[in-house]
Amino acid sequence: MSVHQGPPAADTVDGERVADDHAPVSERGQGAFKPGTRDAHQRRIERAVALIEQSIVRGEEPPELSRLAEAASFSPFHFHRVYRAMTGETTGQTVARLRLLQGLRLLASVERTVTDAALAVGYQTPQAFSRAFRQSVGGTPSELRAEPERLWREIDRLSSPPQPAASEPLPPLRVEVVSVDPFQVVALRVTGAYAEKNGGYHRLFDWAAERGLLDSLRGLYGVPWDDRRDVPPQACAFDCVLALEAGFDLDPGGGLRMMRLGGGRYARVRHVGAFDGLEALTDALLARWLPDSGESLRDAPLHHEYLDDPDEVPQALLRTDIYLPLA
Repeated sequence: MSVHQGPPAADTVDGERVADDHAPVSERGQGAFKPGTRDAHQRRIERAVALIEQSIVRGEEPPELSRLAEAASFSPFHFHRVYRAMTGETTGQTVARLRLLQGLRLLASVERTVTDAALAVGYQTPQAFSRAFRQSVGGTPSELRAEPERLWREIDRLSSPPQPAASEPLPPLRVEVVSVDPFQVVALRVTGAYAEKNGGYHRLFDWAAERGLLDSLRGLYGVPWDDRRDVPPQACAFDCVLALEAGFDLDPGGGLRMMRLGGGRYARVRHVGAFDGLEALTDALLARWLPDSGESLRDAPLHHEYLDDPDEVPQALLRTDIYLPLA
């Protein structure tokens, strides 16, 4: 199945219309550092971390994601991605790490029993507390308490998110700030791994073929609602999206719906390669480019535009544009 290369609506960079495949590259944030913006983003994320830690110290349930997003002054649409990109872990992983950290601090006091420490940091039983310790620090709470030097080493280690494994330096990001006119699309929500996504697009193409709409295909898009690295594959929600030139009507009860994409400014970056590299590039966009750009995020989901057909183009050459909505 062929895929139109280019958005169906006006696409501009800094106010000037450009051809999609020959767009000038704007590296805002690369060498255009705005003092204080990166630190400001970091402080906003630290406010969310502080809320999590305070709740654990008090023996309370961690705040809901919406409360954390509000504390960090980030849109709920993007908070979980910004948080992961900036910290290297999900909020759930932060909760687990800080629970263990507080448990270790309590164990450092001889006045606390293992059971007291377990219940104080939110574990239902001492056995669950011990299992978490074995998995994270390779020993039981009692063993750690008997080795004070080891206990304090683990306290120091768990005080910060785990450092990522060393890897090759990422190349400079080639980011364009573009304006995209709103355009109507037909979408199908699927939940699951790659096979379900692929099946969703086949359903959309079959629907379009039955109505003679394939010749009016203007683009293939996707809206990832979850991060595949953090959500079990069977629970990942994703919108498969087709953009069509021709008008269309939807049959009720078929699972398809009309929606609009575009309608504002976006940071656009191109990924070349397998689809499983999209999350890492999104992390780089959020953690490396956004804090230094002076831009802020808009309350709208990010989306992908798939420029090549994976049935015809080698995986290593597949082009996908990531669109991050800007205020």
